[in-house]
Amino acid sequence: MNLGYIDPGSGSMILQVMLGGIAAAAVALKVFWRRVLEFLHLSKPSEPLPTAEATAAEPEASERSGKL
Repeated sequence: MNLGYIDPGSGSMILQVMLGGIAAAAVALKVFWRRVLEFLHLSKPSEPLPTAEATAAEPEASERSGKL
């Protein structure tokens, strides 16, 4: 089996798969490393995301500034 030629469509798809895999691995390592540092208490834990109740309790920007 001799693969001397790869058409541009296949080559582009292979390149995208490789770059996507590298990006996914980088994000996975970043998340894993952050959890390791938090476990060892070497960094502060990340702040929790705001909940739906907390955002619903805040008045709208137009109500805070007053109606014109």
